[in-house]
Amino acid sequence: MPALPPPSGATRRAALLAAAAAGAGLYAGAQAQAAQATLPVQGRLPTLDGAGTWINTEPITTEALHGKVVLVEFWTYSCINCLNVLPHVRDWHARYRDQGLLVLGVHTPEFAYEKDIGNVKGAVKRLGIEFPVVTDNDFARWRAFGNQYWPAMYFADAQGRIRHHHFGEGEYGQSEGVIRQLLAEANMRAPGG
Repeated sequence: MPALPPPSGATRRAALLAAAAAGAGLYAGAQAQAAQATLPVQGRLPTLDGAGTWINTEPITTEALHGKVVLVEFWTYSCINCLNVLPHVRDWHARYRDQGLLVLGVHTPEFAYEKDIGNVKGAVKRLGIEFPVVTDNDFARWRAFGNQYWPAMYFADAQGRIRHHHFGEGEYGQSEGVIRQLLAEANMRAPGG
């Protein structure tokens, strides 16, 4: 078999650039994986005891959350940003509820008409929200979390520790990755897991 001629300078440069890009991609992937593996504890999940009116469920106590991964979403039904986030939150509820995720909507009103329980119940039905929702007309839950934004999502592990938060829209893939990681952690700690 005849020997191949040595690659030209352009071909060598292209090969080196391709190798560098592949290396950079592996490095970036490793960084993303490392970041996902270390979710710091940001505090304890505040109590839900004494919360407002519950919709789609009987009142949920803090004790009832033990062993569950919890996504607490602060929202209000007339906030466009909250409405844009809602399809993702509904999807996570449907996809992961049987694996141990509890999605809890905390409806904290921005305007006076959003305090009306009939309006909130109508919005929950109209928007197809099946996960539990609790009203927070006095902002007690809002203050307990130290929250300042609509929408705001707080992700708690099965031990009741807040491990991640996100304010506003976007980063849906990252948020779902957090849910998966917390569920995996919970399953590793479960008896037989």
